[in-house]
Amino acid sequence: MARKYHTRLVNAKGMVDKAHQNKYAVGHFNINNLEWTKALLEVAQATNTPIILGVSEGANKYMGGFKFVEAMVTNLLDSLNITVPVALHLDHGQSVESCKAAIDAGFSSVMYDGSHHPFEENYKNTQEVIAYANAHEVSVEAEIGTIGGEEDGVIGAGEIGDPAEAKKMVDLGVSFLAAGIGNIHGPYPKGWKGLNFEALEKIQAASQIGMVLHGGSGIPQDQVIKAISLGISKVNVNTELQIAFAAATRKYIEEGKDKPENGKGFDPRKLLHPGYEAIKETFSELTGWFGCKGKA
Repeated sequence: MARKYHTRLVNAKGMVDKAHQNKYAVGHFNINNLEWTKALLEVAQATNTPIILGVSEGANKYMGGFKFVEAMVTNLLDSLNITVPVALHLDHGQSVESCKAAIDAGFSSVMYDGSHHPFEENYKNTQEVIAYANAHEVSVEAEIGTIGGEEDGVIGAGEIGDPAEAKKMVDLGVSFLAAGIGNIHGPYPKGWKGLNFEALEKIQAASQIGMVLHGGSGIPQDQVIKAISLGISKVNVNTELQIAFAAATRKYIEEGKDKPENGKGFDPRKLLHPGYEAIKETFSELTGWFGCKGKA
């Protein structure tokens, strides 16, 4: 079957496979609105860096649905003349139906997150998503174990992934694999023990596939770099961009630049601009850590 997604989009398998072979990681950056998307596409193009734009189910609902998000992204690809590889990825799809809806809307990559189900149910549902995605040339991410913290109302206790389950998922045909290795969503608390590199090595040995590090925001640079050397080929970032955006916006307001007596600083296009630039700066710094900058 012919692709349904936009010709400027690519599925994420090729870029993740290339990263895995060459020991770097592609950055997956979640988008939350127009400013987020435009800033990320512009900086990816300016730095010649491949990018995966992630959309959680919550962000999808906030922005108006899969069709609107796909239209926003693909129209920006055209209007900004983006030539670097860009994938549009459903992050933490909670059901088979959500994954199919994203594919039908033109997403080029999806994640089915069945980690909150027993493995047998996770496996069965992932198999159904893969069959549907393959017919549309869409890449599929699956998850074993759970990522700690909260993501769109789903709370993970942080179970470590099982190497045997990883092997079964790879044999099923997933494009890349997420596994719990002590990572969490959201800010990392005091007393966090760090990533479990022994678990990562065992899962990588069993799977031999590009792996995904969720909860990438806030992990120390040395741990991120070590994880990449051990098989992490995709790093997901959301919280770090949100914090940078909020801090830059707060500074602008605290300096009174939004007050009417200081001109039209209250115009949303001006009010949101410092956060827009902060997203670009954070992307540039993190993709340097990941080793993907300039690898388009």
